[in-house]
Amino acid sequence: MFNAQQLKDRMNSQPFRPFRLCLSDGKTFDITNHDAAFVKRNAIEIGLDADPNGLAERFVECAILHITRIEDVVAA
Repeated sequence: MFNAQQLKDRMNSQPFRPFRLCLSDGKTFDITNHDAAFVKRNAIEIGLDADPNGLAERFVECAILHITRIEDVVAA
């Protein structure tokens, strides 16, 4: 089980390492840079469909309670 502080620590790690959030419903979301998501007390807002400048087209909110694991994403 994860908490907001663990996610915040991962988002602020130096150097940043891209990671994937795996949720209880089978969905996954890749966090590719420290600006791609915003950690809240009980949820994380994840930017999706970023343009070439990194600006998100839309956001999805995921309850931290539903995060089952965090995986490192290997850069292509």
